[in-house]
Amino acid sequence: MAISILLFILAGLAEIGGGYLVWLWLRESKPLWTGIAGALILVVYGIIPTFQRFPGFGRVYAAYGGVFIVLAVLWGWLVDKKTPDLYDWIGAAVCLAGVSIMLWAPRA
Repeated sequence: MAISILLFILAGLAEIGGGYLVWLWLRESKPLWTGIAGALILVVYGIIPTFQRFPGFGRVYAAYGGVFIVLAVLWGWLVDKKTPDLYDWIGAAVCLAGVSIMLWAPRA
């Protein structure tokens, strides 16, 4: 379980970090290398989930989506300095509950 969580976190950081670098390049006129680095990190993001042991692309990516939401709220708070409100935290908690149900519910 710890490895699965770590892989979800790594994938989320790669997706958000890569996307952020592309954002900086296109929206804030940062150098081209910023966009290229972002694109390469986004490729790594696409590879990381393939190391998950859960069967099925759809379930892994659906569960990852919930983790991504939590990481995006944290990124906005820590990097963009936008303090999440109560509803951001409630939404993030609901997403984590959904991820837990999807991945670890007993199945036949």
